[in-house]
Amino acid sequence: MMHQQGSTMTSLLGDVFCQCRAAGTHPGDDPGGGGVGEPYTDPQQLTPSDPNQSCDRCDGAEQEHRLKVLFQILDVNGDGGICVNDLTIGLKKLGVHRTEHELMKIVKAGDKDLDGQLDFEEFVHYLRDHEKKLRLVFKSLDRKNDGRIDSQEIMQSLRDLGVHISEEQAEKILKSMDKNGTMTIDWNEWRDYHLLHPAGNIPEIILYWKHSTILDVGECLMVPDEFTAEEKNTGMWWRHLVAGGGAGGVSRTCTAPLDRLKVLMQVHASKSNSMQIAGGFSQMIREGGVRSLWRGNGINVIKIAPETAIKFMAYEQIKRLIGSNQETLGIAERLVAGSLAGAIAQSSIYPMEVLKTRLALRKTGQYSGISDCARHIFQKEGATAFYKGYVPNMLGIIPYAGIDLAVYETLKNWWLQRYATDSADPGVFVLLACGTTSSTCGQLASYPLALVRTRMQAQATQEGGPQMSMTGLFRHIVRTEGATGLYRGLAPNFMKVIPSVSISYVVYEYLKITLGVQSK
Repeated sequence: MMHQQGSTMTSLLGDVFCQCRAAGTHPGDDPGGGGVGEPYTDPQQLTPSDPNQSCDRCDGAEQEHRLKVLFQILDVNGDGGICVNDLTIGLKKLGVHRTEHELMKIVKAGDKDLDGQLDFEEFVHYLRDHEKKLRLVFKSLDRKNDGRIDSQEIMQSLRDLGVHISEEQAEKILKSMDKNGTMTIDWNEWRDYHLLHPAGNIPEIILYWKHSTILDVGECLMVPDEFTAEEKNTGMWWRHLVAGGGAGGVSRTCTAPLDRLKVLMQVHASKSNSMQIAGGFSQMIREGGVRSLWRGNGINVIKIAPETAIKFMAYEQIKRLIGSNQETLGIAERLVAGSLAGAIAQSSIYPMEVLKTRLALRKTGQYSGISDCARHIFQKEGATAFYKGYVPNMLGIIPYAGIDLAVYETLKNWWLQRYATDSADPGVFVLLACGTTSSTCGQLASYPLALVRTRMQAQATQEGGPQMSMTGLFRHIVRTEGATGLYRGLAPNFMKVIPSVSISYVVYEYLKITLGVQSK
């Protein structure tokens, strides 16, 4: 079936552009023959041929005729414009199947006058622009620089992106594009297959599967996202980080009452003092009014900026120290680099974590603000108080980041291998479901350490309470409350995950548009 599709497309797309410029051959020579001495032109040095400009070997008017024939086939209703519906029907006639989402991306990418369809000029411009991107991708995949892509090159390129596939799967991808049965893909085969496909860059898998930048569940222990070389060169990386930080701030503010309830339950709930969700909220409102539900949120939002910036910079430096010259790291390297970057960032802003806990637990009138709280802690307990609970916090990074990354990568690879037939775009719901599941698993694994950290941070606020070490506190909780005591406050913590993820995603997408982040 795939072979038939390829041959149908060849007759219409194969010679749309000048063949002698596209492959370094003349139609009378042997294009695609695969001979050892076959000329090969670097795709990066090629420029799309102009149908109005003749080549010394090809007739430019003939190229324009082929473009017009293709346009007429795709313009099903003959109104001089190609809309999504036209593309759906027209491509099916050619034996090419694309999803509605992908066809919408094609129309959106080429529609310069925003009338919802492509006229002939827009159609030609889209094809030429898209061909340029395809050349760059072909060149990046062609690691041997021999003008052909084989299964090993496909496997290596995907491995660099953290996606591991078998040789059998790589050969399956290869066969879908290989028209002459050589089990390699030359430039013409690559272009013919992808020319009417919206994906223009292999690192789109990274772009589509952004994780920690988009989703904010109140914990900053995730491994940082990878940014492509293009994003770094164009300055898009900092816009992504700003959009992610802004989304995190809105998300945390909206779910702050649940976060404060979690802290109160972690510190004050016990077998003798069972605190329920409804009772906890009414207790907070009785003690300080509705505004008290947001105690500690200010510092929680403020710490997003320094923590994100430090983590990102540390991650990039650690990548260099690891010595990887790849654009992206493997899973194990990402875990090591991400965990170290997280530890550096947490160490830098940890006093703000202590302040957040103390402010969330404060009674009405106890502190006038963040600086007043910091001054009280320093005067009464000394500078070391700002690092109470530091050890369990650092230990919590490994299980959280490791399990979150492992679960997310497993779900991502499962989806890519099972459902990504034509596109690496998982769609919003799959992305949110994978992110929510992985972060929830990470939180569940590290929650006992997070609870012990919070209790140690709060120890000085409990007058007459014992000043315990981390191991002593673990033993005390298990002895007096059982293993379930290590999971106090888990209910409100999980209750805020879905609204946090949903809000942060919506705000992130809005801020991306506002900041001019280009989406592929």
